[in-house]
Amino acid sequence: QRRAAERLLGRAPRGGGSLSVRLDTVDAVLRRSGVSPDGLAVAVVALTGPVPLRAETRDREERAWEEAYALLGALDAELTPWAERIRGDGLVRRLVRTPEAAGPLVAAAVRVLRALPVSPPTSRATFAARNLSGAHALDEGTPLATLVLSGLRFLTGFPDGAGAQWRREAWASAGLLMDDLSSTVLILNLRGTPSLDWMADAGEPAVLTLRSLTRHTPVAAVPTTGTVHVCENPAVLSAAADAFGPACPPLVCLQGQPSAAALTLLRGLSAQGAGLLYHGDFDWGGVRIAAALGRSVPWQPWRYTAAHYRAATARAAEAPDLTGPPAATPWDPALAVALAECGVRVEEEAVLDDLLADLGPRAR
Repeated sequence: QRRAAERLLGRAPRGGGSLSVRLDTVDAVLRRSGVSPDGLAVAVVALTGPVPLRAETRDREERAWEEAYALLGALDAELTPWAERIRGDGLVRRLVRTPEAAGPLVAAAVRVLRALPVSPPTSRATFAARNLSGAHALDEGTPLATLVLSGLRFLTGFPDGAGAQWRREAWASAGLLMDDLSSTVLILNLRGTPSLDWMADAGEPAVLTLRSLTRHTPVAAVPTTGTVHVCENPAVLSAAADAFGPACPPLVCLQGQPSAAALTLLRGLSAQGAGLLYHGDFDWGGVRIAAALGRSVPWQPWRYTAAHYRAATARAAEAPDLTGPPAATPWDPALAVALAECGVRVEEEAVLDDLLADLGPRAR
């Protein structure tokens, strides 16, 4: 390279680790030598083709990206914050490198998200075959699956996580299933089918799969009281079964984030006129679960208000600190304020005696 520069310029270049040549010097040499009488710019075009201006290329590319992102405007208002985040966080640009590829990707994601959540739940492959280019359009690892998963988690409030099981449950939160057997819900003393009646007569908890809930409609009858209690943790349901057996009022346990099976069961009960009373952990994760449930079915708090939280913290000898970002409590805005002020978490197990005391007078 140094010898070539010396032959071109007629002098030895300076020493050092790098080599630079002034373009106006090269231009003068080309004109003077007659190799390119019109100078360096003409020579470069002759050798490599037209040279676009960087600013013009950058502006043209940004306009193309904006056109691709403009399709996000077709989403419902509740997804507007997610759409704004997608415009700025670079997820789409990482998934597909060009705006030409981004346009079809965003359009497909918008089409999917506008159709979610799905009720009754269906398989992800069947949904993709009906709404996209084919049954494998939402397969794991595809750019579309990654983008849609981000959007549906915002839509359903599904918490952060990782791993195959977490992704399975995240898809199921919007009604898209890998299968209809892995999604389950834990119940106590619901009746309506011979198998449910048999378990209720024994006062034993039962597990319902999504398959059983979608193949037999309705799978459970509304209790004579018209009310179903719903809890977050299995310990509550187990203690109720121990305390009251077959006399216990009907209970449904979410076991954390509402599964597709849990949502299907509760929607069915609500549609038949059942009133749902909900209790969960007093922490930011717990109120997120409650809010996510509220977006799918109506419920009333069961000892799950600011007053109940403050009473529980006053009795707690040692309570762990709250962790994670705060969340809204639309059923009782004062609860979010109380959680922030007290700064401690109260799990369902800590107020188990209160919950059982509520169930006792209702036991048959």
